[in-house]
Amino acid sequence: MPKKVKVSIIIPSFNEFYSLDGLLGRIGKVKIPYQKEIIIVNDGSTDQTASYLRKLKNHKIITNPRNLGKGASIRKALKHVTGDIVIIQDADFEYDPKDYNNLLSPFRNKDVQVVYGSRELVKNPVSHWTFNLGGRLVTKITNLLYKTHITDEPTGYKLFRAKLIKAIKLESRGFEFCPEVTAKIAKRKVKIIEVPISYNPRPISEKKIKWWDGFVAIYFLLKYKFTD
Repeated sequence: MPKKVKVSIIIPSFNEFYSLDGLLGRIGKVKIPYQKEIIIVNDGSTDQTASYLRKLKNHKIITNPRNLGKGASIRKALKHVTGDIVIIQDADFEYDPKDYNNLLSPFRNKDVQVVYGSRELVKNPVSHWTFNLGGRLVTKITNLLYKTHITDEPTGYKLFRAKLIKAIKLESRGFEFCPEVTAKIAKRKVKIIEVPISYNPRPISEKKIKWWDGFVAIYFLLKYKFTD
C-alpha cells in the first residue's frame, strides 16, 4: 500500500497571539488530500502566545527563549519535520490557508520540488507602495542574478519537498531566509513553480518586516551569488 503523503506546516510566531487561534481554525477547515502536521515556533513572544500554546493538543510546539528571528525559527522547525512537503505559513492573516490546495497541486508531479505562491499573478491589494516597489525590485534582481523567471520572490508562501529543504544548508536568522533559500535553490538549478494566491496585507504599522529589509534581501542575494 503506497505511503500517504504528509504536509508539514511551519508557523513561526512572534507576538501573534491575537491571530494564532483564527489562523489555526482556518488551517483546520481546509480539506487537503494529505495528512497535516503543524509545527508552531513561539519565537520569544512577550504576549499571551505561550499560555495559549500550552493549551493546544496535536501540534508540535517549539519555544525560543528569546526572539531569534524567522529564519532561525524555520531552521529549528525543520529538525522536527516528518512530512514530505513543507509549507511556510506566517502567523497573521495576510496569507490564507484556503490557497493550500492550489499551492499543493503542482506536487502531484513528482518532478516538482519547489512552489511559491505569487501575489503578482492575480490582482491583490498592496500594503504600501514602498513594500510593493521593494518586492518588485528584489524579484527583478533575483531574476537577473540567478536567471530565474519568478514574479514574487518575497512571498510568504514557500513550499518545498522536505528532502530538498533539509538538504540545503541554511544560515538565516531573520527575514533574510527568503533571499537565502531562493538563491540556494536557484544555484541548484531547481525550478520554482508559481501559483496565484490571495493576499490581505495588514497595515504597515503592524508589519514586523521593515522597508530596509528590502536592502538586506538584496545584500544576501548578492552574497549567495558568489558564496555557498
